[in-house]
Formats: sequence, structure tokens, C-alpha cells
Amino acid sequence: MSTPVKTAPPTAPDLLSWYDRHRRELPWRVTPDMRAAGVVNDPYHVWLSEVMLQQTTVAAVKDYFQKFVRLWPRVEDLAAAETEDVMKAWAGLGYYARARNLKKCAEAVARDHGGSFPETSEALRTLPGIGDYTSAAIAAIAFDEPAAVMDGNVERVIARIFRIDEALPAAKPTYRRHLATLTPQKRPGDFAQAMMDLGATICTPRRPACALCPWRDNCRALHEGDPEIYPVKSAKKAKPVRLGAAYVAIDADNNVLLRKRPPEGLLGGMSEVPTTAWTSNRDGGTGIDHAPFKADWQPCGGVTHVFTHFELRLSVYRADLAERPKSDNGFWVPVPKLDGEALPTVMKKAISAAIPAAFKSSR
Repeated sequence: MSTPVKTAPPTAPDLLSWYDRHRRELPWRVTPDMRAAGVVNDPYHVWLSEVMLQQTTVAAVKDYFQKFVRLWPRVEDLAAAETEDVMKAWAGLGYYARARNLKKCAEAVARDHGGSFPETSEALRTLPGIGDYTSAAIAAIAFDEPAAVMDGNVERVIARIFRIDEALPAAKPTYRRHLATLTPQKRPGDFAQAMMDLGATICTPRRPACALCPWRDNCRALHEGDPEIYPVKSAKKAKPVRLGAAYVAIDADNNVLLRKRPPEGLLGGMSEVPTTAWTSNRDGGTGIDHAPFKADWQPCGGVTHVFTHFELRLSVYRADLAERPKSDNGFWVPVPKLDGEALPTVMKKAISAAIPAAFKSSR
């Protein structure tokens, strides 16, 4: 082990000074200049963006955020929206339980809080779908609570600055203690966003731009070793592989058969083409004999989709029908309108395998 190098502790003012010059311009973000002109953070925008950003990149979220605020400018508008419309607007962002909780949370804010979000992290945690991270982020950014906000980017910065050798996830309490010592009483929301920006743009997982970091003189990992080896993480278990099949039926008028998944569970409430009974815990059938009805099903290859806890491999079949079956337990959608349906990415992959030009563009 290398000999420890004494470094001065990092300070919030150094990071905030960097943030004022180099912050990212994001559609949900109110900058210090905007605040000076009288613009304040909208808790609805902060909440919406933070929920969308969970497990998703900033680049992917921007268009979705702008679409949501265009369709539902206030939390009361989202609360009054049809769940089906919300799921359609969310389709492609993944982790669909977030969308269901988004609707439930909007309803709770409109019904129980008069359309105003609670102003403390403790009170925010009582809302559907809001946990420790999201409550801290909203409280800090929208209401100036000096809450310690720690996402994956922030974890990486903390791990390197303090050279934490303890492995995640067991080390999370240690990370939080260090972050709490840095979080300032003034401008805690800007500090939280500065930490996120630092991790996303400078203190990156690979080849961090240490020469540009405002805390380069304070970083123990930089001065004592290799920053890229931090954060230390426990070995991941291999994801199990599940098998199934998807059946793309097309009628004579170029409509595709879809059905609705159960409201709860994996991909709950989303649309799908008929599939076999695969789950995260077991395989489904993979052959034509498991098709929803008799037809001239033709194989179209397969698709693979990686979920959080497992990998799914679907065999895809297509049937061109002269007439619709008498009982199909679903609904028919014209191919040109498929892009407007609440189809998760895995189902778009399956349909594209059978109908290569089904979707105009991928989001």
C-alpha cells in the first residue's frame, strides 16, 4: 500500500465556484443567474426530472422531461391525466414502476397537499415512489434543505476524494457521513447539482479529467493511487438468462395485435404483443406451439433485452392473417401508430424483428 499523502480537505466554496462557471445547462435546472432575475426552482420540475433520471442518462431524459411538462404543465394536470396516457408518454424510458409511482405521487400531492410538494425530505418520503435519494434531492434543490444528495456520480466523487477502500454497497453509510460533512448550509441545492455535474463530466468512471477538477489538490485517490479503481464494488453475480417467445400478428389492414399487461409487476400496465409466460424467475415457452392462436407463424429470429436482475431472450414469430381470430384477448393498432403506444423497449425490439420498419425512430 502506498504511503498516505496529506491533502487539505475539500470545501464546498471551491466546488460551487467551479459550478458557477461550468455547470450543465439542463431544461429543469434554475441557474444562479436565473435566480438573480427572480426565477425559482419549481418543485414539480425537480421531482419530475429526478424520477426520470433514476437509472437513466441525462441525454435520454431531456426530451421526455420536455414532453411531460408540455402535456402536463402542473402536478395537478399530471394527477388528472389518464394512466394510459402517462404510460404512453413514458414508453422507452424503462423501469416502468417509476411511471406508475409518478402518477400515484402526483395524485397524492394534488389530493393531500393542495398541489404543493412538502418542503422537507422527511415529509417528501411519505409520498409514493419517493425514497431517500429523491427526497433529499427535491428538498435540497427546491427548498434549500442542507440534505446530503448521493447518486452514482456523487458516490464516485466521494470514493476518490476520500480514497474509501471499503466496498459498496456496504460502504454507503461511510459515503453518506463524508458527504454530510461537505454539504453546506447555504446553496445546498447548487452543491448537490455541482457534485452530480462533477461526477458526470470530470470525475468520470474511466479516464477522469483530473487536471480540470476543482478538487484535484484535495483528492487522496489522485495523490495516493489510481482514481479509476474507485469506488470499490463487491463482485456482481451473473444475471440469470430467461427464455420466452413473442408473437407478432398482422391483419390484412396492416394492424398489429397488442394486449395489456397486468397493472402490477414487471412492465405493469404497459402494452405488449402476445408472449409466453416468462418471468424474472422462470422461462416461458419458446416455440410455435405456445402461440396465442393457430396461424402460419414464421420465425423472425430473436431479441435480447437486459433487465435489472435478469436477461431475457425472446424468440420472435410473425403471422400475416387473412382475417382476425375470433378471440384474440387484445386490441389492434395500425403499424404507423405503434410509436404512440405504451410499448416498452423489449416489445419494440420484438416488433422490429418481425416488422423492420415499424418504428420511425428510436428514442
